[in-house]
Amino acid sequence: MSKVVSIHSFRGGTGKSNITANLATIIARSGKRVGIVDTDIQSPGIHVPFGLDEEKIEFTLNDYLWGHCAIEKAAYDITPTLRTRQKGAAIKGKIYLVPSSIRTSEISRILREGYDARLLNDGFSDLCRRLKLDYLFIDTHPGINEETLLSIIISHVLIVILRPDYQDYQGTAVAVDVARKLEVPKMLLVVNKALLGFDFEALRQQVQKSYDATVASVLPVCEEMFHLASSDVFCLCYPEHPWTQQVNALAKLL
Repeated sequence: MSKVVSIHSFRGGTGKSNITANLATIIARSGKRVGIVDTDIQSPGIHVPFGLDEEKIEFTLNDYLWGHCAIEKAAYDITPTLRTRQKGAAIKGKIYLVPSSIRTSEISRILREGYDARLLNDGFSDLCRRLKLDYLFIDTHPGINEETLLSIIISHVLIVILRPDYQDYQGTAVAVDVARKLEVPKMLLVVNKALLGFDFEALRQQVQKSYDATVASVLPVCEEMFHLASSDVFCLCYPEHPWTQQVNALAKLL
């Protein structure tokens, strides 16, 4: 049975997609078969650090939702690309990515016409079965909407990403409350983009107390992340970096 992990944040700009890409890569390195679905259809982007060329994308999640293809037709094995880009990357498993369309016309159509969000859950199930996945990561759209709620309902683990910012704190309270009402089996909080001058342990304790939920990691802002600019998967470029070590620890909790 595949383990379904949803990665969510109430607000955009928290680094959700970047954390998803790194978590999936770390787990695939251990020999697992991993799938990622970019359900942030209005503002997709997780294909970028994986180096998935837009010109090579024939089908996307949009095509599946519009009935143009089966879900596995939109799943791309990006493992060879990662091995080529990072020659020292010993990825023993597989990573399959289902991207959303980056085409303006198709994003506009989704915004204008919508889609049957229940098809997403059918697609998740089909993808897990047909690709024999050990893990399925769902990169959600920020905020609370129907597709996010349906993704959370089927998840074994929900990871909520927040920044040390009062707007994030308020929005995260909503997300945590919704997750509890939906009875998610396991919920983990991750504080991202913490300034190096912070007392990380004090910040962890403060957030845990505020939400009565486990803070799995506090990830620092780092200059290397800005230099990389989402052009590659951070954990492969900087395997010994403290940020990578924190995400490694998070992966072990899954």
